[in-house]
Amino acid sequence: METPIERIRLSQTAKDRLTKLKRITKIDQWNILCRWALCRSLAESSTPSPVPLPADSNVEMTWNVFGGEIADALLIALKQRCYQDGLGTDKETLKQQFRLHLHRGIGYLAGDPNLKKIEDLVNIVVQK
Repeated sequence: METPIERIRLSQTAKDRLTKLKRITKIDQWNILCRWALCRSLAESSTPSPVPLPADSNVEMTWNVFGGEIADALLIALKQRCYQDGLGTDKETLKQQFRLHLHRGIGYLAGDPNLKKIEDLVNIVVQK
């Protein structure tokens, strides 16, 4: 499936939060934590605030690295969410909403006081 998102570069704030999550969960790969974060944000009923997000860190990855084997499923979930929110599914909207959801999800995970180990990530899903 062709993706409108070719490269992903995170903000320094997101990188710092992911560093904290790497330490807590012992998950070493940025892309795996980012997948969790995207899904965490997509699960929220509200739309993310349209805030400017700098791409000022050195954490960068391609869409294929980010999504891995589930890249197509993640893109479909993002498109479905944009459709549900009445935003459209054009290339620019998908890119913007992806960045907003990804950064919001990273913030949610890093700010969760109950997230102290990798098992707590699974508990987030099981509880919902």
